[in-house]
Parts: sequence; structure tokens; C-alpha cells
Amino acid sequence: MHTLSHICRELGLAYDGEDKIIRGLNTLKDAETSEISFLENSKYVSQLASTRAAAVFITPDTVHRLPEGVTAIVTETPYIMLAKASALFTRERLEHTGTPAAIGEDTVVEEGSYIADGAVIGERCHIMPGVIIGNNVVVGDNTVLYPNVTVYRDCVIGSDCIIHAGTVIGSDGFGFATTQQGEHVKIYQNGNVVVEDDVEIGANTTIDRAVFASTVVKKGVRIDNLVQIGHNCVIGEYSVLVSQVGLAGSSSLGRNVVMGGQSATAGHLTIAPFTTIAARGGVTKNVDKAGVYGGFPLMEHRRWLKLQGILARLLKK
Repeated sequence: MHTLSHICRELGLAYDGEDKIIRGLNTLKDAETSEISFLENSKYVSQLASTRAAAVFITPDTVHRLPEGVTAIVTETPYIMLAKASALFTRERLEHTGTPAAIGEDTVVEEGSYIADGAVIGERCHIMPGVIIGNNVVVGDNTVLYPNVTVYRDCVIGSDCIIHAGTVIGSDGFGFATTQQGEHVKIYQNGNVVVEDDVEIGANTTIDRAVFASTVVKKGVRIDNLVQIGHNCVIGEYSVLVSQVGLAGSSSLGRNVVMGGQSATAGHLTIAPFTTIAARGGVTKNVDKAGVYGGFPLMEHRRWLKLQGILARLLKK
């Protein structure tokens, strides 16, 4: 929690307006009245009118679009300022608060695991050797964490989950802002990961925490080994992600989406419920209609198979 004037001083920005208490950062769409947002990409200008943010990092030519009551923090580089401000709201990596973890009845915590202060573990769980559970993590009932699973602070895992060895939940998303000089400024990922009930996650999978809010894996999802899920993704109920799938940040999958091995998405797109992406399919734009798709660029799978047949015949000539 910081005052707006303090944040501006830390960022080297001039500010002499009304001071406000700021509790975090968020998008224009989701920001609350105690949060700062930003606008750099013109395609989000329409969101200014309805934002509830206390203040917005904004360029001089767009200031006039801000609604009454929202403070303008004028800068030529809003995204860079957001990245720098994110460092002010990051939490300690590991806190020793003196509040011991709460362990539910009949839960087995094996020697060699570590559970940080403030964590809450449900009943009948099995925490195997080498597991590390960070501050304020919540784990539901009947969940199994196999050896060397790491759950970063503030993440939530539901009941009846199975998480296999070496998986990391809640590591930082791949986020940075690049200056005109080509230097990369880290965007601290201050959200978390929420894994709902009845989810199974294979070995050595990584699920990144959100920049703001949560990366969400919904009920009944099945994730294979060696899958990468980027920050702020949403995986719909009962979806299946096969080995080596890669999801870029803010991908949103509907219910019962199936992604074959080594398929991938670009960021900030949606896939319709009950869609199948065949192995090595590359999703570069929204998939609005359920079906079976494959190839790169992505197309209906039958069409892709016909294309491969045509190419094979051409090569024989």
C-alpha cells in the first residue's frame, strides 16, 4: 500500500494533485478505486470511459479521454512506468510471520518437505518429500503433491487434485517492458494461480502466476507432463492439455478444449468450448467455432490433411 505521491516520486514523475491510497495495479477493465492502471495501446482507449481506477498512467495526447475523478499520471511511456511501479507492490518471497501452517486431520507431511507460515492444508492430503509450499497457500482435501512440487506463495489448489513430481505452480510469468534502448524492465507478477477441484497435473509442468488477479485452471482439467501455461490464462472445465503444449499469456480456453502434443497459442486469444487442436497446431487468432483444427497457420483439420496430400503429390512430380 502506497500513496500516489510516493509512487510518483519513486518513478521520477511530477505529481501535485490530490493524494490517494493505492493498494495495487490492474487493467483498465478490472481496476478498483484503490488501484492504478495504464493505457498505451490505442485499442483499449474505449475502456477509459468505464474504468474505476484511481489513477492511470497515460500519454499526454490521451489525457482528455479520462473520465472525471480518475487521476492522470502523464508519461510518454505508460507501460514502462507500470513495470517499474509493479516492483513497489511485490511481496516478500518468503515470510516468517510466526503464524504456523494449519494441517488438516489425517494429512501426511513427509520429512524433507517445507510448508511456510500461513499455509492451510486440508484433510487427508499427502505431501511428499521435497515439496515446497509458500506463504498463504491453500490446499484442499484429498490432494496429493508428489516429490519436488513447488507451490509459490498465495496460490490456491483445490480438493481431490493430483500434482506430479517437479511441477511448479505460481512462478513468475514471462513479463517485461522494453525501453527504446532495448533494455527489459521486469513486470513483477503480483497475482496468483488458482487450481480448482479434481485437477491432475503431470510431471515438470509450469503454471505461471498472474500479473494481476489469477491464472485459473478450472475443475476437472487434465494436464500432461511438460506443459507451459502462461500468466493470466484461463483453462476451462474438463479441458485436456497433452505433453509440450504451450499457452502464451492471457489465453482463454473454453470448456472441454483438447490440445494435442506440441500445439500452442499466441497470447490474448480465446478458444471456443469443445474445440480440438491437433498436435503441433499453432493458434494465432481466436477460434470462435467448435471443431477440429490443425496446422500452422491453423485451419480445419480435414483441410490441413488435404493440403498435405496436395503438397506430397507435387513433390513427386
